Formats: sequence, structure tokens, C-alpha cells
Amino acid sequence: MIVVTGATGGIGRRLVDQLLAEGAPVRALTRNPANAGLPIAAQTVRADFTAGQPLEPLLEGAEALYLNLAATGEQGTQALIRAAGNAGVRRIVFNSAMAVTGLAGRPSLIGQLHVPVEEAIRATGLEWCFIRGGMYATNSLNWAPAIRATGTVHAPYGQAVVAPVHEADVADVTARALLDRDGTHNGTVHTLTGTQPLTVAQQVEQIGQAIGRELSFVEVGEEDALEAQVAHGVPRPLAAELLRFLAASVGAVPEMTDTIEQVTGRPARSYADWARDHAADFR
Repeated sequence: MIVVTGATGGIGRRLVDQLLAEGAPVRALTRNPANAGLPIAAQTVRADFTAGQPLEPLLEGAEALYLNLAATGEQGTQALIRAAGNAGVRRIVFNSAMAVTGLAGRPSLIGQLHVPVEEAIRATGLEWCFIRGGMYATNSLNWAPAIRATGTVHAPYGQAVVAPVHEADVADVTARALLDRDGTHNGTVHTLTGTQPLTVAQQVEQIGQAIGRELSFVEVGEEDALEAQVAHGVPRPLAAELLRFLAASVGAVPEMTDTIEQVTGRPARSYADWARDHAADFR
């Protein structure tokens, strides 16, 4: 049995499908099973990580646990790690972040959230694998309302260069770590990126190609971008950090890895692939 947190999210939903396709029994944790829309083959279980409920029953009979901090929260994640040790779970695969490696040179709020989780998992003595994703292509979904309404994206640092990674590739690598039979992934950190450097403006252009519509990009100042993100619910310190990252990425060469191909045996999906896969979100 493999327990999946964040089972209705972009990575988690694909991960559930992938594991089921491999014949693995899956227990999908979600706050609202009735509206989860998960496959009937998955055991869908309600889990509220803020309620202080005992978590060991959620992990009963599980061999592996997939942890997603965004789904379980800081306290819930630490509680699940402790419960995994108590429940006899053998392996934890954690959806971490590339930002953890930037702490020494440039403090990262995202990294500061993930480092304690990695440390807690290592301390359990269980098998572990960390999936450190870079810039997710799904961040582009923030542009969807504007693209649908006006065909124009207003964003800062149009020449910032990143290598967006497709969430399906993250799910594919994660599935292999969860299904590991010979210890290949035990104690391993997989850093996942796309393999094509793209500016922000080029990403908008490729979305336009995917939906058959000419889109325009208008660069806005950092202060306007900061206030817009805060207005949409992004905590101000986190929004400011993202803007600093984009500013540092202007004209830079992003870190890129071939880990996806090494693990899966096929090239990473391109951003154009991602845009085609999500075309309906932008129409």
C-alpha cells in the first residue's frame, strides 16, 4: 500500500494514476473525498491534518508514504513523519524543493520550510528519497484568467530565464521512487528541472501557440507586481522572494538537470508539451 497526500493536486492526481497503472494499491488522502474525483480503484480517505486526529490509522498497512508539504502543512507533515515511524512505514518520498540548496548563499523562505522536513525524515531511520523540483510550469496557470479575458499577460522581468518542469515528469520520477524494489532511490535526492531555458515572455508566446491565439506580454514594475501578488493572497515576504529570484534570473543560465531522463529513460517533457496539455485552462 502506498499512501499519497495531496492526492487531488497537480502532482498528486497524476501520481495516483501512475501508481494504479503499475498495479500498486493506493490510499489517497484528501480533505473532501466526496468531491475528490479520484479513481474508484484508489482507496480514498478523509484526512484533516489540522484537527489533531491520530494519524497512524491513515498509514496502517502502508509500505510507502508520499509527502507534500503544501497539502499537509508544517505541523501536519511533522506529525505524519512521526506516525510513519510508529505505523511501520518503510519508505518516505518527500516533495521538497530546489530552494533548500540556496540557504547558505541566499536565504530562501521556501527552503526554510522544506529543510526541517528533510531533516526530520532523515532522523527516522526509514528509507527516504527527496524530490527537489525547480520552477513548476504550473505557475503559469496564474496567467490563465488574464489570457482568457484579454489575451495579455502583465508580469515583471519578462527576460528572466527559467527551466520550467512539467508536473507529470515530477509524478513519474516520484512513482519510481515509491515503487523502488532494489534500493536504487534510497537516500537519493532527485533535482528536477526542465531542459529548455525560456524567458517569461517566451513562455507566454508558447501558450499562445498551444491555443492558436496571439498573446501579448506587458512588463510591469516590481512594486506593481508585488502588490498584485499580495492582493491575490500571496504572503508579502514570499512574493518579494519570488521577485528577487526573477530579477536574478534576467539574462542568466538556469540550473538544468537530466535527472528526469536518467530516472524514466525518456527526455523530460518540454514547456510546449505542458502548454498543449493545459490548453483548455487558457481558452
